[in-house]
Amino acid sequence: MIQSVSDTDDPGPAISYKALPKGTRVLASDGTEVGRVRRVQDNVRENIFDGIVIETRRGKRFVDAPEVGHIAERAVTLTISAEEVAALPVPRSPMRERIEQMPLVRRAKRELRR
Repeated sequence: MIQSVSDTDDPGPAISYKALPKGTRVLASDGTEVGRVRRVQDNVRENIFDGIVIETRRGKRFVDAPEVGHIAERAVTLTISAEEVAALPVPRSPMRERIEQMPLVRRAKRELRR
């Protein structure tokens, strides 16, 4: 007898992190849903996957690439537990980082330190 698996239980086929859509379910290592994908972080110049930002009940969390075990069409499975996910850091803002690297902002900060 063939057992059928519902779409909610089946994560689907593996996909590239580049094809991972916002809103995809994120599962802890035990299969517990811990959040949804907010965005993928990568180093575009070097074509390296850096991790994902997920939206949890307690706010956004950054999951580093080594903690991402499997990326599939309908779910991302992590290598860490739900408790470990809750202890993850709040992600840095990409816009804030870009602003802080602007020459004008860096000069102003240097002047303020004097």
